[in-house]
Amino acid sequence: MKLEKLLDRCKKLSRPYRVTDGEGFRLKDVDPGDTAGFSDEDKPQAKEALQVGVQALATFQEMLYADDRWGMLLIFQAMDAAGKDGAIKHVLSGVNPQGCQVFSFKAPSAEELDHDFLWRCSKSLPERGRIGIFNRSYYEEVLAVRVHPEFLKAQKLPNEVQGKKIWEERFADIRAYERYLARNGFAICKFFLHLSRKEQKKRFLARLDDPDKNWKFSVSDAKERGHWDDYMQAYEQMVRGTASKQAPWYVVPADNKWFTRTVVAAAVIDRLASLNLAFPKVDDKKKAELEEARRLLMSE
Repeated sequence: MKLEKLLDRCKKLSRPYRVTDGEGFRLKDVDPGDTAGFSDEDKPQAKEALQVGVQALATFQEMLYADDRWGMLLIFQAMDAAGKDGAIKHVLSGVNPQGCQVFSFKAPSAEELDHDFLWRCSKSLPERGRIGIFNRSYYEEVLAVRVHPEFLKAQKLPNEVQGKKIWEERFADIRAYERYLARNGFAICKFFLHLSRKEQKKRFLARLDDPDKNWKFSVSDAKERGHWDDYMQAYEQMVRGTASKQAPWYVVPADNKWFTRTVVAAAVIDRLASLNLAFPKVDDKKKAELEEARRLLMSE
């Protein structure tokens, strides 16, 4: 497939799920089972398209690394079993490990709780020329922490900064932080993999039925389902409060893994293509050095 045609397909596939202005966003308007009109019969073609996308992504990543001006940050947020790990694994399977960094953020440590809520993610940002992936992120501070007030208490914040507007203030801090990153040459793509409660139950039961997948399941995962409505409200407010042109959210239907992965790959390729990346041009001095190297090799 020609690059121009591929880029056009990536744009058409990913942009309907992109949110650059959260005002008026409603999560109920996004169907977790949506496949953009493709059916299960189209799965083989979708997987083939994903492989083509993975190859294109590898080329863009090589240019990103060689260009060494931009950095890229991919953030994945979702309910348990939505497929974050699988999306990261399949979409970035062709990327050179030297140019990619993956960080998974679990419950904060005592040291992390003694810092501001952005600290642990800030020190894990990618270098220029590299793709950084956050499997969960500072967005947990307006998701899990919002749903579980006891997590906020553990942060030992002064009473004066725990007012009724704390979530709006954190949204404002995140917007300012991402604007700062964008102004320093970091392209940001944020993915919320939108899974239905019914599909999550199905995947949880599959993990319980398969001994090789038992390790993926925790009783706490099932207990969190009791807070489903609170989480959905928190996710909706998150998108409303932090979507921007510099750091858009992609609210990706996640009930069909093959479709989720295809959309994620398309979004990443579309964003990389917008950076106008190119391999560095060699100046006259460097060309002379290369010719000298050629002469030495040919004289052996």
